[in-house]
Amino acid sequence: MFKKILVANRGEIACRVIKTAKRMGIQTVAVYSDADQDALHVEMADEAVHIGPAAAASSYLIAEKIIAACKETGAEAVHPGYGFLSERASFPKALAAEGIVWIGPNPRAIEAMGDKIESKKFANEAKVSTVPGHLGVIETPDQAVEIAEDIGYPVMIKASAGGGGKGMRIAWNADEVRDGYTRSKSEAASSFGDDRVFIEKFIENPRHIEIQVLGDKHGNAIYLGERECSIQRRNQKVIEEAPSPLLDEDTRRKMGEQAVALAKAVDYDSAGTVEFVAGQDKSFFFLEMNTRLQVEHPVTELITGVDLVEQMIRVAYGEKLQMTQADVKLNGWSVESRIYAEDPYRNFLPSIGRLVRYQPPEEMASGDVTIRNDTGVVEGSEISMFYDPMISKLITHAPTREAAIEAMSQALDGYYVDGIQHNVPFLTALMNHPRWRSGELSTSFIADEYPDGFLPPEPDAGAHATLAAVALSMGAIERERLDHLPGRLRAHGGDIREDWVVKLDKSYVPIRLAAGYPGTPIEIDVALGDGPILNVESDWAPGDSLWTGKVGDDNVTVQVRPLTGGYRLDWQGYSVVAKVMTPRIAELDQLMPEKLPPDTSKMLLCPMPGLVVSIAVEEGQEIKAGEQLAVVEAMKMENVLRADRDCTVSAIKAAPGDSLAVDAVIMEFS
Repeated sequence: MFKKILVANRGEIACRVIKTAKRMGIQTVAVYSDADQDALHVEMADEAVHIGPAAAASSYLIAEKIIAACKETGAEAVHPGYGFLSERASFPKALAAEGIVWIGPNPRAIEAMGDKIESKKFANEAKVSTVPGHLGVIETPDQAVEIAEDIGYPVMIKASAGGGGKGMRIAWNADEVRDGYTRSKSEAASSFGDDRVFIEKFIENPRHIEIQVLGDKHGNAIYLGERECSIQRRNQKVIEEAPSPLLDEDTRRKMGEQAVALAKAVDYDSAGTVEFVAGQDKSFFFLEMNTRLQVEHPVTELITGVDLVEQMIRVAYGEKLQMTQADVKLNGWSVESRIYAEDPYRNFLPSIGRLVRYQPPEEMASGDVTIRNDTGVVEGSEISMFYDPMISKLITHAPTREAAIEAMSQALDGYYVDGIQHNVPFLTALMNHPRWRSGELSTSFIADEYPDGFLPPEPDAGAHATLAAVALSMGAIERERLDHLPGRLRAHGGDIREDWVVKLDKSYVPIRLAAGYPGTPIEIDVALGDGPILNVESDWAPGDSLWTGKVGDDNVTVQVRPLTGGYRLDWQGYSVVAKVMTPRIAELDQLMPEKLPPDTSKMLLCPMPGLVVSIAVEEGQEIKAGEQLAVVEAMKMENVLRADRDCTVSAIKAAPGDSLAVDAVIMEFS
């Protein structure tokens, strides 16, 4: 076996590969840019080599620097992870010329399958069903419109070398085709160094299902079941699961056999993924083949028990697969949530900065439930504007889909992240969405269910009861401690007050301390109005960031952030400010005037930290609702900012090339 391998990547996938290599007794070499000198993957590896400036185009995407690092450290092989150089056929060729082993598929397979245009031509020749479309390179916006109208709207414009949702646009008319063509080419050139795009029919209400394949250098290939990746936003996967709630055994076998046939046709000799778009009637069409390890590979690992990174390393070393198709058994259900540094309340715009607090849920494999956290950050790490904004991937496994979802919902409540915005509240709300729980999915799920964007759900009566009980248990402990501090003039004597009011945002919830005495561990009984008595138990103590315990019959984990006079509580997608008051103080509080936020309705604010690419208007110009105002680039994605009403531009406060902070004023209107 290899004695030393280099991981040509960063973040969570670099850490993931290093973990398996260490378990196999293989030494590891990390590479890092200026922005990653203190990154977790650098700390985990046995050796680390600096390869250049923060921008990926000057560091992680330079093959010569990776090869030089291999020579410097004596690394025998390179694992590329995903993204960066993982699907560039020129890279393994360059490695081979230097006598370095590539832990991935042969260059011919990458060339045949890695290019979306060529892969569709190849699939057609191999008699694999494909989505109708135009596979040639498109030169102009007018040609794109002509092709789109030939195929029939809606159409999908996709970067040939694309991945991760970048360089993809759905168009429903000629104007959207022209705009989408321009944006897709620009994003493709920026992200992949290849601006070719193609157009195919967009299947309405589709599901995204992919088959994991594994091949060796001896002609063997198998499939390891499927993954459902239909929960997407802007073509970026958000939640994945395995197996799919849509497929039956017969459809799974047909898709798997077709995927293996395609893999064998190119002598595929590593881990790879064949992606299909599936109709609700279980019909399916080949989309593309990803000739690398997928972000969502852990769900397959948990239902099959196969370490895909280990298999990639063994296959690259020349070993035969130690399993046949008959050996592959699917066990239970697994769900993965991608934790991103993005603001769900601002249309999921990227959020960058330092992780002032980072406390993920504890990994465990207890009984029937497994909780796994694949991450590349620690508390104090910085989420950089130069790379993908993923913080981590949370994966759960249980005997059934319902149990895996419930485990995920509970685990997400245990995430405690401060310093940047993140999508955990959205993921938690998704886990409790009736349609998600029913398995009635499509790639338009998020657009259908959240057409106006995501807003924190309003707590119902049950949530009010739980949050009020938690708040009272904490508030009573802290008041009791304060009352008995040494030197207090009038420490209370006698019984604890029974009647309280918990203010949850603007709601005032009367609550009664029915039994028990405030202290740690918490064990009290509370009642809301004439409602039933709820037993409240927890080991929470002042200063703890998580309140974990039971309210009635429910296991509850609440994130606690102290505020002046109260707490911010985050639980199950709800986010409320809670204040514990006496009934008289609550009466007076309701008379207090409300402080309103400043009016920014006549300004265009920068929705995320980013770079101004262009300003499309001039001072004094009259504009109509929907017209383009500016383009801001962040995390390699170009975001078009449009007018939400008719108005006149009175002042422009930014220029192309400016780096702006979130909420910086770009222009003002009259």
